Amino acid sequence: MKQLIECVPNFSEGRNPEIIKQITAEVETVEGVKLLDVDPGASTNRTVVTFVGEPQLVVESAFRVIRKAQELIDMRNHHGDHPRFGATDVCPLVPVAGITMEETAEYARQLAKRVGDELGIPVYCYENSAFKPERRNLANCRQGEYEALKERITSKEWKPDFGPNKFTESVAKSGASAIGARDFLIAVNFNLNTTSTRRANAIAFDVREKGRPQREGNPITGKIMKDANGEPIMIPGTLKGTKAIGWFIKEYGIAQVSMNITNTTLTPLHIAFEEVCKKAGARGIRVTGTEIVGLVPKSALVEAGKYFLRKQKRSLGIDEPELMKIAIKSMGLDDLKPFDPEEKVIEYMIRDKSGNRLVDMTCEGFANETASESPAPGGGSISAYMGALGAALGTMVANLSSHKPGWDSKWEYFSDFAVKGQQIKEDLINLVDEDTNAFNLIMNAFGLPKGTDEEKAARSKAIQEATKFATEVPFKTVQKSFEVFALCEAMIKKGNPNSVTDAAVGVLCAEAAVTGAYLNVKINASSLKDREFADKIVGEAREYVDKAHRIKTRLIKAVDARL
Repeated sequence: MKQLIECVPNFSEGRNPEIIKQITAEVETVEGVKLLDVDPGASTNRTVVTFVGEPQLVVESAFRVIRKAQELIDMRNHHGDHPRFGATDVCPLVPVAGITMEETAEYARQLAKRVGDELGIPVYCYENSAFKPERRNLANCRQGEYEALKERITSKEWKPDFGPNKFTESVAKSGASAIGARDFLIAVNFNLNTTSTRRANAIAFDVREKGRPQREGNPITGKIMKDANGEPIMIPGTLKGTKAIGWFIKEYGIAQVSMNITNTTLTPLHIAFEEVCKKAGARGIRVTGTEIVGLVPKSALVEAGKYFLRKQKRSLGIDEPELMKIAIKSMGLDDLKPFDPEEKVIEYMIRDKSGNRLVDMTCEGFANETASESPAPGGGSISAYMGALGAALGTMVANLSSHKPGWDSKWEYFSDFAVKGQQIKEDLINLVDEDTNAFNLIMNAFGLPKGTDEEKAARSKAIQEATKFATEVPFKTVQKSFEVFALCEAMIKKGNPNSVTDAAVGVLCAEAAVTGAYLNVKINASSLKDREFADKIVGEAREYVDKAHRIKTRLIKAVDARL
C-alpha cells in the first residue's frame, strides 16, 4: 500500500488573498502532492491549508510553503482573534494510509530540523513528535503567543527544539512554528445566536476537557483556588479530547464556540454538537449551526448521520450520500455557507475522480460499455453488479419495513438488516471494478517483453500472479453474493408483505451472481500452474453454487405460495 500523509499548516494571514495565493501556490510545485483545501478566515486572520501525498514529497512541499510564508508575512504587524506565535503558526503531519504514527512523527522532526537549520525559524516539536512531555500540548508551546516569544525562546525551559534561541530581526518577522504529528483533528466552530464573547467562552469552559479554574465564592470573579504546587485547581469540562474557546466573528456578526476535537473516538463530532447545544441551552442560548474549518474525515459525518437517524427511530441502512445529508442538516453545517461533502470530506478529496471507474457510469453507459467490442467489463464484473442489485433489493425491503406504519417497535430489527445490506452492496460494487482491473492486469502481463530468457521467465511469472489474482477476485464475489440470501430470506419471512416479490428478485440476482462468478473462477483457474490452489478454490466455489441453487429454489417456492 502506498504511504500517504496529510499536512495541515495554519498560516497567520487570512485577509490578503494575494499573499494566501502565493503561499498555497507553493504546495503543488512538488509533483505528486495534491492541494485539497484552503480555508481563510478574516476575523481570525488565519488560513488553514490541507494537502496530501507521499511522506517525503509532503515534507518537501511543507518546507516550501513555510519558506514562502516567512518571506511574505510579518508577525510584527499581525492581529487576529486566533492564538498564534508565527507566520506558519502550526504545521501538523497526519498519517492517512500505509504509515504509522511513529513514522509520521519522524518525518515531522526531519521537517522541523530543516526549517530551523535552513530558514532560521525557532521550531517546537509538539504532539507525537514532541521531545519533552510538556511540549506535546500545543497550548504550552504557544503560551503567551507572539508577544511573549522574545522572552520565552531565550529561556532554558522553552528553548526551541530547532532553530535560533535569539530574538533576531528575522525571528521578529517570522515568529516561531510548532511542527508535529497527530491524528485527525476536527476543527469546528459552533454558531451561537448571541454576540457575547463572554457567554461563548462560558459555554466553551463548560465543555472543554480542561474546564475552568475553581474559584472561591463567586464562580466568575472569585479568587482562583490553587493546589499545593501553586497550580490552579481546575473543574473539568464534559467533553474528553477537546479544546475550546469562545470568540466573536465580525464577518458573521455572531459569537462562536471554537473547538478542536483532538480525539474523535472519545468525543465524536455529533456528541460535541449535542453537548454544546445542551450547555448553550442552559444559558438561554441556541446553537444555530456548525462550521467545519478545513476538512473532516468521512466517518465523522457518516456516524453523525446514523446518530440522528437513530434518534428519529429511522433505518440507518441508507446510502452514504443520504447519511451525509442527514448529518449536514442535523448539525447545520450549511448555516453560514454551502457545505459540499466533495470539497470538505478528506476521503472524497483524494479518491480517483478520473471518471474511469465502471461504477461511476450511468446504467445505460455501463450497458453500452459491456456490449462493446472491449472484453472488459465481462461476466465477472456483471456478476458482482448482479449481486449488488440483489443486496440493494433486500435492503430496500428492510428500509420499507422499518418505516411501515404500525411497525415502529420493529424499526431497529429491520434497520440492522438494512445496514448489513448496504455494506454487502458496497463491497460488491467495489468488486465490479476490481474484477475488470484484475483482467487488465493479465492483459498487461501478456504484453511484457519476451526477447530473452530472463524476460520470458519474468513474463511467465507475472502472468501466473495476475491470473491467480483474477481467480481470487470472482471468488470474493461468490462469497459476498452468497450473503445476500440471508438478507432476502429474512425480508421474505418477516418484511413488508407488499414487497415480498422484490426480495424474491433479490434472491434470483444473488443466485445469478454466485453462479456467474463461479464460472469466472473456474475459467481463470484453468490457466494456473499451481493446481493444488486451483482445484481447491474451484471446489469451494462450486459448493457455494450448489447451496445457492437449493436456497433459491426453496425461497422462490415460498414466495410463490404466498401470492
